[in-house]
Amino acid sequence: MNPVRYGIVAVLILTLAITILAYPALPDMIPSHWNAAGEVDAYLPTIWGVLIIPLLMVPLTALFFLLPRIDPLKENYGKFRSYYDGFILVFLVFFLLIQVQIILWGLGYQISPNLIIPPLAGALFIYLGFLVEHAEQNWFVGIRTPWTLSSEQVWKKTHALGGKLFKIAGIIALAGVFFGEYAFWFVLVPVLVVTVYTVAYSYFEYRKELKGAAAGGTTDSRS
Repeated sequence: MNPVRYGIVAVLILTLAITILAYPALPDMIPSHWNAAGEVDAYLPTIWGVLIIPLLMVPLTALFFLLPRIDPLKENYGKFRSYYDGFILVFLVFFLLIQVQIILWGLGYQISPNLIIPPLAGALFIYLGFLVEHAEQNWFVGIRTPWTLSSEQVWKKTHALGGKLFKIAGIIALAGVFFGEYAFWFVLVPVLVVTVYTVAYSYFEYRKELKGAAAGGTTDSRS
């Protein structure tokens, strides 16, 4: 098992250990949701409040490891597997730190999610940019549209652009830490814009490729 996979297992164990150790000191109810201003607006019984994150992390990790095994293009994962495993680790660290923030709030250390989410999401988006840049054609990872999956060239062009745009979205998300109640928008809007733009870009690149092929065919038939 490579070092990154050891890190993945270590993050899962650390999350569970922190949760178990902190549980006896937590109150009967802990925050489960914050509004845009960083104020708590919903609570859950502590047992459920501290279990949500681990119950997401474990099956999602299992799913991440399963996908390369069931993908019809599984052989392509070997070309970017280090970035894929690295993303799993970054993704889990993201959830670990969210869990720590929830527990600390329950213990009386009220660290606003508006200070936590922007840098964590920003780091996640930036790493996603590296993953997207290096991803080869597959059915589960990357910008998967009918047009990227139909053309290797469209896949490469779309992912080269998408990788850069996700990194920019990550930098914008990082800046959200300075904007208080507007921090959420610095996280959400850029990644939505990048998603919509790259889908549209893949469509128009595919159309351009088809027109080029048709024009080439016409030229050949006349020569």
